[in-house]
Parts: sequence; structure tokens; C-alpha cells
Amino acid sequence: MIIYIKILAAFLLSMAVSYLLVFPVIKLAKKWKMMDHPEARKIHEIITPRMGGLAIFGGVVAGMLIIRPDIQYFTAISIGAVVIVLTGLLDDRFQIRPVAKLLGQVLAASILIFSGLQIDILTIPFIGMIPLSDPVSIILSYFWIIGITNAINLIDGLDGLATGVTTISLISVAIMALAIEPQVAIVFLCIVLIGSNLGFLVHNFYPAKIYMGDSGSLFLGYSMAVISMVGLFKNVTLFSFVIPIIVLAIPLFDTLFSIIRRFLNKQKIMMPDNKHIHYQILAAGFSHRTTVLIIYGFSALFGFLAIMFSLTSFSVSLGITFIMLFLLHLFAEMTGVVQKGKRPVLHTIRRIYKGNSTKRKKDNEG
Repeated sequence: MIIYIKILAAFLLSMAVSYLLVFPVIKLAKKWKMMDHPEARKIHEIITPRMGGLAIFGGVVAGMLIIRPDIQYFTAISIGAVVIVLTGLLDDRFQIRPVAKLLGQVLAASILIFSGLQIDILTIPFIGMIPLSDPVSIILSYFWIIGITNAINLIDGLDGLATGVTTISLISVAIMALAIEPQVAIVFLCIVLIGSNLGFLVHNFYPAKIYMGDSGSLFLGYSMAVISMVGLFKNVTLFSFVIPIIVLAIPLFDTLFSIIRRFLNKQKIMMPDNKHIHYQILAAGFSHRTTVLIIYGFSALFGFLAIMFSLTSFSVSLGITFIMLFLLHLFAEMTGVVQKGKRPVLHTIRRIYKGNSTKRKKDNEG
């Protein structure tokens, strides 16, 4: 009972602190000229303060003061978090070069990895447990931390999108950490991040009064990477290599498909564009708010599939795998990496939908 009271208190405190910190952060952003200006590639039309990640980080710190999670690598995780937030703040203020931003991420990842927090064993469905040698473990850990950090950073293109997607992913992880084999420390980390995200989302949902900036998106990406390494990869008897990928399917595959698309189009891999999933849904005619809600729905679906995948039998897991592959194919079509931008499945679904709509209309008229 005491644990649940602590969880509730940490959640409410994180949410309240994050919500309240937004007001002074907006003033600081204006004073320090940390403002996001409209441009051709961006959706918003008015100058908006960024640096909202500082409020999210403050909410998490406040929640941690209550729960104090018992995690072996907590000191290293905390130092890495400070490094990643400072890197994001520098980018929010000075628009630092991608290489400089990457160096900050490498430093944060190095602090974690050399403290001993690594992906050292993979449990792959249908194959089993695979111990990793030190070089492979270190390299994979770097790719995972930096990859997840940048994946969240890249989907931060619409009001409330990155905040909501990470919140849904965190809820999925928390449910698995509670339902399968209680991992209280992981639940604590998820809860304070969820609370802080929700407090910030009040200001960040469309139309946003403030953006999280790189200080927020890098911090959330780093946090998701850490939680998956501590909770999902470490509990090898219950979780597999596939689970964290399913939970983070939206940002991960959006990033992967962006890299593939740019490679096929002979563009620079690091060159930003407006072909991400959220831009494609907007281009299909949906409103800003509806687009965000659609991606929330996709994230919730993948989170549910991850939970089911971790709980069900082999045959059910196989069925879930086919569902995920179908969804990922739709996702690939939306982002333009299938058959040079062709969308056969989406066009088929659209024709069927239009045909049914026409039939219903005729039936009503009859």
C-alpha cells in the first residue's frame, strides 16, 4: 500500500512541477532568444518558445526525490541525463552542428556503457538467448542509445507528438513491468516520466504554447533507451529483443524508413525533410490535431501488441507478428519507401472504402 501511495505522490508531483515550470521557462526562452521561428519545412506559423524540455526534466527530478529508485546504475543514468539535457539546450540556443550534438549523445552513452549498463544478452523469439561478447555488446549499446535518442528527436515535428508517443510507450512498459514480473524500479521511472510528460502536454498539445525543443526530445529519447535497457533487455527470461522494438515502433521505423528513403533518393542521410509519417498524414488532408491523434492510436496499438506478444503463446505471438508486419508495410507505404513511393495496399483500402461508401449512399437513396 505504501508503494502505491509513493507512486501516486511521485506521479502528481512530477505532473504539477512540469506544468508549473513551463511558465518561467517560457519567460527564460524569450529572454535567452530560444524561440522556434516558422520556416518552409515546419508546420507552425507563429514564433513559439522552445526549451520546454527543461520543464519535463524538472518534473522528473522532483518525482525522483520522492521515489528514489533502487537501480544499480542510477548515478550514471543521472549524469548522462544532465549531459543530454545540456546538449539539447545548447542546440536550442545556438543550433549547434549535428556532429557536436552527436558528440554530446556519445558522451552520455559512454557514461552509461562504461558504468556497466550494456545490452549483454539478447533473447530472440524462436532462437533463444544469445550472450554477447564485450565488443559486440558495447557497439550494440551505443547504437541503441543513440538510435532511440535520435528517433524521438526526429518525430518531434507536431504539437504534442513526441510527448504523447513517449507517454504511450512508457505506459506499455510500465504495464509489462507490473504484470509479468514486478520491477518496481522500472515502474517508478516510467511513472515520473509519464507524470512530467502529461504536465507538459497541457501546454504542448495543439495549439502549442511551448515546444520541448531538443532539450526535451533528446532527454525523452535517452530516457526511453535507458528504461528499455534496464527493464526490457535485462529481464531476459521474460522479455525479448523484439519487445522494445515493438513498443517504440513508430519513432524507430519512421527513422529507419527516413534513412532508407534518403538513401534511395541519393540524399544526405542527415538532411531533414518533410516526408516523415506525420507530414504524410497531414498531406492526406487530416488536420494537425487529428494527425497527432492518429499517430497516438498507432502507438497505442503497437504498445498493446507488445504487451500481448510478451504474454501469449507461440501461435498467438506468430499471429501478432503477421499483424505487425502488415502495419509496418502500411507505415512504409505512407513514408514513401515502397516501390518508389507507390502505395498499392493503401490504394486498395481506399478503393474498398470508397466502394462501400458509394454502396451505402445508394442504399440510403433507395
